[in-house]
Amino acid sequence: MEKNLYVATTPMTVLPQELRPLARRVPPREISHDDLQLLRLLATGLPVDSVARRLDLSERTVRRRTRMVCDRLGFGTAIEAIVWAARRGLV
Repeated sequence: MEKNLYVATTPMTVLPQELRPLARRVPPREISHDDLQLLRLLATGLPVDSVARRLDLSERTVRRRTRMVCDRLGFGTAIEAIVWAARRGLV
């Protein structure tokens, strides 16, 4: 099977085709400002504890919100949600 690669918004980051989002498409208006802020911070590669400090939340809350955003958008992982948002210029 041929491996098609594409580059994410972070330089030098190459993701395999298997990580390309296959879930349903959600219009940007259905993503809250808080959801985008969370995805933007996660997209920078910050660890959860740093994201939590920047958002003034607990680590547990950051993990829960990340899971909720992924579920709402129809993705199985945060990286899929981040790639989806990046491809649309949201992060």
